[in-house]
Amino acid sequence: MTISDTEQPTKPFQPFKKIVFPEGIVLESGKKLVPLEVAYETYGHLSPERDNAILICHALTGDQFVTGINPISNRLGWWNRMVGPDLPIDTKRYFVICMNVLGGCMGTTGPKSPRNPENKEELWGVNFPSITIGDMVNTQRMVIDHLGIQTLFAVIGGSMGGMLALEWSVRYPDRVYATIPIATSSFHSAQNIAFNEVGRQAIFSDPNWKDGYYWRYGVLPENGLAVARMMAHITYLSEEALNHKFGRRLQKNAAASSFPIFGEMFQVESYLHYQGSNFVRRFDANSYVTISRAMDWFDLSQAYNGNLVEAFAKVQSRFCVISFSSDWLFPTSRSRSIVQALNRVAANVSFVEIESAKGHDAFLLDEPDLDRTIRGFLSGIAEQRQLKSYAS
Repeated sequence: MTISDTEQPTKPFQPFKKIVFPEGIVLESGKKLVPLEVAYETYGHLSPERDNAILICHALTGDQFVTGINPISNRLGWWNRMVGPDLPIDTKRYFVICMNVLGGCMGTTGPKSPRNPENKEELWGVNFPSITIGDMVNTQRMVIDHLGIQTLFAVIGGSMGGMLALEWSVRYPDRVYATIPIATSSFHSAQNIAFNEVGRQAIFSDPNWKDGYYWRYGVLPENGLAVARMMAHITYLSEEALNHKFGRRLQKNAAASSFPIFGEMFQVESYLHYQGSNFVRRFDANSYVTISRAMDWFDLSQAYNGNLVEAFAKVQSRFCVISFSSDWLFPTSRSRSIVQALNRVAANVSFVEIESAKGHDAFLLDEPDLDRTIRGFLSGIAEQRQLKSYAS
């Protein structure tokens, strides 16, 4: 295997670290991806004992740029308020790793990648094989192996990232010391699958979809992808959050007496349009379809006769399960089911439901109780392990 990153001056500049596995990976479907490339970022310093590594798993449309400045978008990382020196996930103490998931579009092998390394023009597109959350975790494990890390101090993730964290604890029980699944579930519900399908159909209905070969025509299914993002974004918020932020306030130039059929009249409409248009500039439609389908297939108990208790039977991790009171996409009842199953196997588990009006996206927003929970849990187990500070 080889590494290519910005520290190698002989190679063209690229704004992220990347590991290339020439041998590729065999997927759970039996198909093989060759080669496999994984884009990732690291923050902080790995201890001499290699015992302070925290893997952060991003959500559906996230990326590896968890903190600092995203060199591609030139915007702050998606968890900038959580990760960094003296922050809840303190990079003076922990070595933080975040990878773009398999199937992504920020440097890891996915639909946007060349299907044949010798023909950079022909992309995988819709021919990219079906992947699972398990495939994503196996890919991450390859990187962790390459970095010489035997045991992760913690695996943390929200939403789809929480699914990855749970999968890590079950698939590699002796390699995860602590697990923090946030606003997530052990399976994707019928309602969530339905929302994802509406989003995918919006993409497929776009004339520029071109059966998934849009890049050949120099176009993007922008309208369909924007609608998919608008639909999904509604599920990330709560009714209270929408009412607080927008209510029924009109656009500045909208007249309540005109009753327009077309165009933006309410501020919430403008907000959703902005979310959609901003999204299409940074995310690939085929990646959205691929990753959302992987979430739909996720069911931690499926390989264990549908028994979640059996799935957790061999876990060794210490768990801190976190939910939000207003999250209707991954409601607290899903987290309670996880906790109950963990209790049945006598796992070391803590559970916190955070009172918040911000909905599912609360884990990405300014939520002091979440900060205190994560900081406290990590600090407690770090003291147990006598973890040192490795700030430069």
